[in-house]
This record gives sequence, structure tokens and C-alpha cells, in this order.
Amino acid sequence: MSRKRKTAASARSSRPASKPASSPSPKLQPDRVVAVLAGLGVLITAFLTFTGLTAQAPLFCGPDSGCDLVQNSRYATLLGLPVALWGLLMYLAILWSAVLLPPRLKRWRRLAWLTTIGLAISVYFTLTGWLALDAWCGWCLASQVVMLALLIVVFARRPESAPGEPWPRFAGALVLVAVFAAGGLHAWQNGWLLPPEDPQLRGLAEHLEARGAKYYGAFWCPNCQDQRQMFGRSADRLPYVECSPNGRRGSVAVECVINDIDSYPTWVIDGRQHQRVLSLDELARLSGYREWNREP
Repeated sequence: MSRKRKTAASARSSRPASKPASSPSPKLQPDRVVAVLAGLGVLITAFLTFTGLTAQAPLFCGPDSGCDLVQNSRYATLLGLPVALWGLLMYLAILWSAVLLPPRLKRWRRLAWLTTIGLAISVYFTLTGWLALDAWCGWCLASQVVMLALLIVVFARRPESAPGEPWPRFAGALVLVAVFAAGGLHAWQNGWLLPPEDPQLRGLAEHLEARGAKYYGAFWCPNCQDQRQMFGRSADRLPYVECSPNGRRGSVAVECVINDIDSYPTWVIDGRQHQRVLSLDELARLSGYREWNREP
């Protein structure tokens, strides 16, 4: 009897151990409303990125339109890349969070941060286009409306447990980071973070002023902004004349009318007009600045 028990026990021990049943992988539970809105934002910013990289005018934006001015201004790029591309990355991050993250507090927090910062940046660029260029970009406004809708949807469905700490503290942190992001962009776009003033650029700008040269331009002119950027922190020393003191659609400055200025930028050096952006070497040569020895 004992021999039979031993045989049965050994037979059971020789059987391969059964594998535990694998738990089914959790199904995705995307936030469909947020995903659809983020997808719309992806389409808008992808289109603007394509037009920016290919130097094409966006659809329904003719030459000299507000949209065209904004897209060709220095405010349309950030760190050498189109601003629309950064917006595209933001929308992709929102879409990824809405689709792939589980519907828990972590996803809501992520969406709250992304939509708040995204809206702050969008509002900043819209106000910049209006105040600095006197222009509106319809496509940019459409993107801002989408981001605002995302923010409203996310916060309207805030979980009762969110944000896992006192709500005023979390909301204050959101506002603080949004203001910091917009402020950092403003400082960068306006050259406040540029390196110290270059002595050679300062010398050239002061020499142009001393020689009686004039640099006629308009605040909304993209080429004029490119010309100013060449001088870095010394740009304010240039003998600049603003030809649109009353706004882009306002009357032209009297000095520009008297001197027959009809293209921006226009340089007048030793009585001769140069209706284009001049390189630093050209400005030094045309004005006779002999101390210019900047290496290419």
C-alpha cells in the first residue's frame, strides 16, 4: 500500500508545474473628447509647420495679410524652429496622454499641466502679434480656440480626488508656471537673454549715426526685424526712422514721405538709397568704417 502511494506521489511530482494564468493586459480607455480636440490641434499646427518650413503662405492668407506677416516675423520661430512645430509637439503630448495613460489621477494632472502651459503660450503669441506687429493670424487663433476648449474640458471633469493636495495650491502652481513660461518667451523673443553688447557692432552702429546715415523701416516688416537682429544688443543705437508710427494701416511718417521711402528696409548712406537688407560688411564698406575687421 505504501509502495502505491509513493509511486503516485512520484508521478505527481514528475508532472510539469502548471503556469499561472496570465492576467489580461488592461484595455485602453482613451479620453475621446480630449483626443479629438488634440487631433484637431495636431492638424492645424502640422499645416502651419509645413508652410513655415517650406516658406509658403498658409491657406486663405494672401501676401501682406496679417497671417502672412505673423508667419514671416521673428516671432514665428523659437530656437531656430517654427513656433508651430513646438505647438505640434504640445498637441502630440496631449494626445498621447489622453489615449495611452490610464484614466486615473496621473492622467488628469498631466493634461492639466499641458493644457495650461499650452494656452499660456498660445495667448502670449497672439498678443505679441497684435501688439508688436498689429496683425492677427487666423490659423493661430484657431489653434488657441482648440487649446482653450481642451483646458475647459479637462478642468470641467476634474476628479473629486484631484489634485491629491489642496486645490488652491495646485491651481496656484499652474498659474505660476504658465506666467513663467510666457515671461521666459517674452524675454527670449525681445533679446533680453542675448549675450553682452559686442564692441564691434556698437562701434559700427555709432559710426553710422555719426556719418548721418538713416535706416528707414516699419515695426511690422520682417526684413527690418532681420536687419535689427544682426546688431544684437546694439540695435537700439542704429539711426532708425519708424515709417509706420500710426500702425500698419495708418499714415506714413512725414520724414519717410519727404525722402520718398516706399520700401522697407531702406538705407540712406552718403545720399544713396539701398532698398534691401544690408550685411554688416556692406554697411561698414558703404559708410567707410575702417575699424571693421570682423572675421566671417
